[in-house]
Amino acid sequence: MQSRWRRTAIEGDPVSHRSDLYLDGEWVAAGSAAIAVENPATEETIGQVPDGTAEDVDRAVRAARRAFPGWAATSRAERAEYLRKLHDGLAKRQDEIAELIATDVGTPMRIASRIQAALPLTDVSSYVDLLTRDEPEEKIGNTLVVKEPIGVVAAITPWNYPLHQITCKLAPALAAGCTVVIKPSEVAPLSAIALFEAIHEAGLPAGVVNLVHGRGPVVGEALATHPEVDHVSFTGSVRAGSRVAELGARTIKKVTLELGGKSANVVLDDADLTTAVKVGVANAFLNGGQTCTAWTRLLVPAERHAEAAELAGEFAAGFAPGDPLDPKTKLGPLVSAAQRERVRGFIAKGLEEGARLVTGGADTPAGFDRGYYVSPTVFADVDPDSTIAQEEIFGPVLSVIPFRDTDDALRIANNSRYGLHGAVWSADSDRALAFARQVRTGQIDVNGGAYNPLAPFGGYKQSGIGREMGRQGLDEYLEVKSIQL
Repeated sequence: MQSRWRRTAIEGDPVSHRSDLYLDGEWVAAGSAAIAVENPATEETIGQVPDGTAEDVDRAVRAARRAFPGWAATSRAERAEYLRKLHDGLAKRQDEIAELIATDVGTPMRIASRIQAALPLTDVSSYVDLLTRDEPEEKIGNTLVVKEPIGVVAAITPWNYPLHQITCKLAPALAAGCTVVIKPSEVAPLSAIALFEAIHEAGLPAGVVNLVHGRGPVVGEALATHPEVDHVSFTGSVRAGSRVAELGARTIKKVTLELGGKSANVVLDDADLTTAVKVGVANAFLNGGQTCTAWTRLLVPAERHAEAAELAGEFAAGFAPGDPLDPKTKLGPLVSAAQRERVRGFIAKGLEEGARLVTGGADTPAGFDRGYYVSPTVFADVDPDSTIAQEEIFGPVLSVIPFRDTDDALRIANNSRYGLHGAVWSADSDRALAFARQVRTGQIDVNGGAYNPLAPFGGYKQSGIGREMGRQGLDEYLEVKSIQL
């Protein structure tokens, strides 16, 4: 499908074609092979990045190690000023960043502008605010308790929210006084290049922040095993996160993991069903369903299951696939051919295991002869133990699951190896809050409570270890020292 919204100018943008590393304060030509960057809406190559090596990682880490003492010694006010400059550089590039992410991830522009390009600004500004507050040292008896930067941080980030997942690690690490090596996803790396243009413009000292493109098995593993890396912050799959933790353990590194979820959206029997289902469908299909916090399990009273499934199908119809650069589009393509085939496989599995298809399916949406598109898909009569109710699909697929009573709803909500996010709806806010307290997740929304980027973010169980965002996110990058007086 060729869209009148498709801009050709981006293919000539120097950001999309920059094939450099950023080491020790300079753009450095890479001697390695290149990885092609693809537009998932057109299947066209729109740029390339270096296929980094272990040697590239070593250069980056050693630059960060050299820069660490000087950066750790800077004042809170100095770090805040650098972060302000970085914020301003990103703000200046906000429209460009939104289009880059729409083009290499496939996020619709309405989401790319409002979330993908805007949330990183909040990530950075929130730590400017934290640095401007006094942080008195704690005295316990004859002990002075102080916090110090942990050292060199490796940030390994995914493709679904490519800039936010970097800035929510980078901003607190810099605020804490750490130096950083970033490995963005090779699938959607273009916004990371724009970020480093802003970093260079902000004038951060050489070596404080470094960029190494490449693949996880090479660059990611070299970072996780490097003896001069003190902390690895990773966001991605359980499989890859488990590997990072295993490798990091060899040198006793601190490891922070954010690994995804299978969140339940629980609609209690006294809730406004229409509102809960409408909001739930929009949440499940955000960014094409490629969101770790997506409410992909819709739990409803058994006696209202048919009504809920019908409503979900009706609301899903409003997410017709389209060109991500069209401002009307709500559902873009999946990020790659591999991701599309993975999602199609789960849809086929859902049918095989007896779920009822309400809308959508694995067939290519009509009118799309190019691009990695999947129709918005809703299943009903889903067994809570079935594959599509247990596995993170990472696509626009929603499972409607009936429950008998509140205890059954809680059992099903907690019937997951994940524990990242969720939601509960009730006409009685106290009842909803009591239910939320019993759900084993790192965060949960009550009656549509808004996302708070200043609150800690992370998961229980296999959703991860540690927290990002807010005060707790800063603490991840600090060591605690007791000084006896």
